[in-house]
Amino acid sequence: MRGVRKLGASVTALALMMLTGMTQNAAQTTAAPPAPTPASPTAATGPLPVEAFAALPEFEGPALSPDGTRIAGKRALNGKQYLMVAPLIKGQGKPALAALSDKVDVNWWRWVNDEWLVVGLGSQDTIQGEEYYVTRLIGVRADMTKMVKIDWDNSGFRADEVLWTAHDGTPRLLFAKSTGIYSMSEVYPSVYEADVSTGRVKRIANGQTDVWDWYADGQGQLRMGVRYSDETRQKSILYRQSNAEPFRTIARANGRKDESVLVPSVFRTDGTALAIDDSDGYDALYEVSLPDLKLGRKLSTVTGYDIDGIIKTAAGDDISAIRYTDQYYHDAWTDPRIKELQDALDKSVAPRRAEIVSWNTARTRFLVTVSSPSSAGSLYYWDTDYGNMQFLSWANPQLKGQRLSPVRTLRYPARDGTSIEAILTMPRGRGTKNLPLIVMPHGGPFARDAESWDWWSQYLAELGYAVIQPNYRGSSGYGTAFAKKGQGEWGLKMQDDLDDAVAWLAKEGIADPKRACMVGASYGGYAAMRAAQRNSALYRCAVSYAGVSDLQAMKRYDSRFLFGKTRADWLQKQAPDYHAVSPRFGAAEMAIPLLIVHGKEDKRVPVNQSRMMVSALKAAGKPVNYIEQPLADHHFTRAEDRLEFLKAMAAFLEKYNPA
Repeated sequence: MRGVRKLGASVTALALMMLTGMTQNAAQTTAAPPAPTPASPTAATGPLPVEAFAALPEFEGPALSPDGTRIAGKRALNGKQYLMVAPLIKGQGKPALAALSDKVDVNWWRWVNDEWLVVGLGSQDTIQGEEYYVTRLIGVRADMTKMVKIDWDNSGFRADEVLWTAHDGTPRLLFAKSTGIYSMSEVYPSVYEADVSTGRVKRIANGQTDVWDWYADGQGQLRMGVRYSDETRQKSILYRQSNAEPFRTIARANGRKDESVLVPSVFRTDGTALAIDDSDGYDALYEVSLPDLKLGRKLSTVTGYDIDGIIKTAAGDDISAIRYTDQYYHDAWTDPRIKELQDALDKSVAPRRAEIVSWNTARTRFLVTVSSPSSAGSLYYWDTDYGNMQFLSWANPQLKGQRLSPVRTLRYPARDGTSIEAILTMPRGRGTKNLPLIVMPHGGPFARDAESWDWWSQYLAELGYAVIQPNYRGSSGYGTAFAKKGQGEWGLKMQDDLDDAVAWLAKEGIADPKRACMVGASYGGYAAMRAAQRNSALYRCAVSYAGVSDLQAMKRYDSRFLFGKTRADWLQKQAPDYHAVSPRFGAAEMAIPLLIVHGKEDKRVPVNQSRMMVSALKAAGKPVNYIEQPLADHHFTRAEDRLEFLKAMAAFLEKYNPA
């Protein structure tokens, strides 16, 4: 067996569900009459039900077709998710829905031309007694009357990395995939051109030893490969000017010495490139010469924050915008026409925020979300040739345009003087002083929170709690030095940063320090369990969703995946003494009530992390509330799981820290 056929069983089930769902319509999603300016949200008055906060987003990942006449994305109906393609122009047919399987992940979707999409699928499968995550590509005709598997039988574990899609209207793309599982020569990904309408492929480049990532330019020429050895931690860059040339090595780095190599994000037609680099202490965009990879002019002007990424031009050979987050997310458009459109949008919806989330090839038709940190917002279709916007859907139909609890960014000093930025949500109608408090650290931990709609924090505020979301040291977005402050500080100074938020809010008179609980998911769940172990005098209770309790066991789990040794190096830097900062081994020290919830289908943090914590607590004679959700994953993709969790959390908080 060259490829992994096991995925075929579960994904074929998905395909059958999609095919049998072809006749389902969603006519109610057809665009409503145009509105020149989105209506302003109104302040919510009475209490809102928990079901409103547990609802899935009405539309996820909306994407316009190249001609701007259709929209594709995940659609939530009655708590279930579907892949949907819907026309935006009258007389062009009806929307089509495809039911999504609980066993197969629909990870992403992309238009290839006006008639075809390519969809990335994934599934956890057992192969020779071991579990692996297997990915595949499938072509889907826009009317959903045909689906095409892209070379599944000749694919290994990883077969869904699209490098380029054609700009000439043909249904072609370049993608990288492993060709089998039983020899390393098959595991290293090769690059293929595929026609998604037929499934036919042809090989463009053979896999090479330790080359895991390939990059193409806007013309579809395969330009670069990144070689990395998990054994030696050596990294190098392979480069060529076009498909007619052989690859040659142009840069090397030793990961054991913290060396790095520059990997371009864009190849320009003039022979230069653009790349993100942190030479000045923050991720910024630079011009780069080829093939020597020397930094040139700095293009981004953001100060005090890293940039998040870029938006390419339609041809893929330059940039149209630089993405960054300060207090909230921005697209700094370099395309003057779209910058003018963005400025007009911002002015018309202020103080709410407008984000252009998708566009046609000509960039005359756009999908725009209008929202605020206090309002879930809505999705609009904007054809600039007509100058008005059409309402498509509310992000949350139960909440619609209601304005809920206010959100702001603040900074407070940690005990060692480090400045910590945090997001504070104040419960509406509850005043501004001496409030019960929820400290809610983000996951990652290399991630961050910013001012945006957050169903979880808004629900806690609806219950009457002030919610503080600290971007503790080690969080992303604040430069290299701030990220490095987290090294060796898991459960230590990173935990201090969370505790110091309580002290600062108490000093300001905002929070009652005797009524504080910690609530978090993933790394935030770890921090909540660590708080129960380390700071029982400071918190009245703690809630962990999908938290890590044993870092050594997490290291063993991660070792089963690609770059497991490199991941182990990273984890060792974050927590040199796993045992000392793993909550599982401090169960006897826990003196506050703890609610633990975990999904059995979680692939990022295995459910055994919570099971071990619960066993340790029971062995120590400590009470614990544990809920294991049989179909839940790491990301709350099911409304049922959200609702069960929110109800359990509300009851737990009402008992141990009533608002």
